[in-house]
Amino acid sequence: MIKLVSWNVNGLRACVTKGFNEYFKEVEADIFCVQETKLQAGQITMEQGEEYEQYWNYAVKKGYSGTAVFTKIKPISVRYGMEEDEEAEGRIITLEFDHFYLVNVYTPNAKRDLTRLEYRMEWEDRFRNYLLELDKCKAVVVCGDLNVAHEDIDIKNAKANRGNSGFTDEERGKMSTLLESGFIDTFRYLHPELEGVYSWWSYMPKVRERNVGWRIDYFLTSSRLGPNVLDAQIDCHIMGSDHCPVILKLADFTD
Repeated sequence: MIKLVSWNVNGLRACVTKGFNEYFKEVEADIFCVQETKLQAGQITMEQGEEYEQYWNYAVKKGYSGTAVFTKIKPISVRYGMEEDEEAEGRIITLEFDHFYLVNVYTPNAKRDLTRLEYRMEWEDRFRNYLLELDKCKAVVVCGDLNVAHEDIDIKNAKANRGNSGFTDEERGKMSTLLESGFIDTFRYLHPELEGVYSWWSYMPKVRERNVGWRIDYFLTSSRLGPNVLDAQIDCHIMGSDHCPVILKLADFTD
């Protein structure tokens, strides 16, 4: 079995002071992916154990975005961004393994006033094409904060939030198009009707206590990996960020 974990930590340095390392040790992931690290090279030292290799993609802008992967399984290759010299925001790390590509991603937010929605739409098309090109070579596992609640079941107050950033018809449509292109949402694959399970909550008072949340953190896989999907979980009880970790367990691959 391969255990993968993904967590938008909303600032890794802050999250480390709120239990990140304790959770990291407890969960015992083979591959642990992080989004929104919000730091630059040299600003933190992570000693997760000799068995883990570390890969970092930093945003040019200080205190912004950024991704990282800690893996016990040595990758064949590592790529940063979708295209050469285009990853100024540190949003994507792709690791190639024997049987699949792992893509750790922090999808751009359309912003509250939707001023970045047009850019988001263009980015979504490029990202989907990138995944489809990878999928031609071997299966793909995508994880991270995709910044969209796909269906009404993935958000507490669907009617009131329709049209808001992260729940626009346009963003939801791009997710539908991606899934229709040959990918599965592993959590919904195993739990198609499970309600009230979210991965992000606003920092507004009592919101998390009342579980007024959104499910915007995902593990997607190529459809052909469906038989390998053993379990998909959301660790809603884990604090330390406005997001919580999500988990995917895959059956071992046979050659």
